[in-house]
Amino acid sequence: GNTKYGVFFGDFRANVYALDAQTGAQLWTKKVDDHVVARITAAPAFHDDTVFVPVSSSEEFVAGTLEYPCCTSRGSVVALNASTGEQKWKAWVMEEPKPTKKNSKGVQLYAPAGGSVWNTPTIDPKLNAVYFGTGDSETYPASKNSDAIMAVDIKSGKTLWVFQIEENDSFLAGCGAQNKTENCPEVQGPDLDIGNSPILKTLPGGKRVLLTAAKDGRVVALDPDNKGAVVWRSNAVPPAPAQPGQNAFQARMGGVVWGGAADDRAAYYGLTGGGMTALQLTTGERLWHTPLAKPGQRVNNAAAATAIPGVAFVGGSDGIVRALQTSDGKVIWEYETAHEYETVNKIPGKGRAINSAGVTIANGMLYVGSGYAVTGSNTGNV
Repeated sequence: GNTKYGVFFGDFRANVYALDAQTGAQLWTKKVDDHVVARITAAPAFHDDTVFVPVSSSEEFVAGTLEYPCCTSRGSVVALNASTGEQKWKAWVMEEPKPTKKNSKGVQLYAPAGGSVWNTPTIDPKLNAVYFGTGDSETYPASKNSDAIMAVDIKSGKTLWVFQIEENDSFLAGCGAQNKTENCPEVQGPDLDIGNSPILKTLPGGKRVLLTAAKDGRVVALDPDNKGAVVWRSNAVPPAPAQPGQNAFQARMGGVVWGGAADDRAAYYGLTGGGMTALQLTTGERLWHTPLAKPGQRVNNAAAATAIPGVAFVGGSDGIVRALQTSDGKVIWEYETAHEYETVNKIPGKGRAINSAGVTIANGMLYVGSGYAVTGSNTGNV
């Protein structure tokens, strides 16, 4: 039609919508997964009249109860024709679940399952590849494609290579030693999920790196031009004693969830444990780490980071957006979003935690959603 610009997004029922950006008219809608708990967590990617949609699920939060036929959901990336919504291909993270045994309630169990894709796929036009991170397995033994970076062919969705960061991560919520059910994996993994989009950068001299990070702060640079071979490994979390009141799991998971940003010199990651770290792109060396919590306070800075030349931006569970100087990590300014607002549409507005999506920069303006806390109660709506 006459649409020049489209807007694409997904919902918690795995529907994808295309709107005309100038009029808001709905162009098409497409359900990309029939599973009852399939959902779309991250934004789709757009390239060459194709929309690449990441599919995740909420299964791992409910599957431990014996009434649930655990487990049958699996992550994927779906390629759709941007003009029509028609499916071109679907790349599954793992093979189809098959019946295994019945539990004591007589409910049929299945495996393998899991591998949610929580992040926006990264497009590599040079190699005609699509890269994305995958979540944990929900069943034991864990799939080789869980907690991994997958590279698939942009035209067919066929797997090109896989790099696994954590083996044996089969995980269901609520399956700790105290309340383990027969649905729970035999070995409960660390719930490491790669939730951030891979960062593809060209270094001075032309060599390329593909960066991915994990919830424990591990960052791995892979060579996309050599089937994902490791270039360097690093950690965005500075070594530190465990905080009072933290268990070992919390101490370990102080790393990266929703994603980093990069310029030509470094990658910038906000951390669950608080603060922001810069890693050199060529070596992975930690250039600086800036703690951002006030003394005695714990802040989660795991919302996706954003960078423009000279400045990296990160939000926090405290509702504060901070701008850091990329050269040395010094805080340039901070803005407190966590208060009441008079809104343009007169809906009572309150800012609160900034815990998932990061800031968007356009034409010298900064836009940020405040109040989507993911977990916890620090919620708002602006």
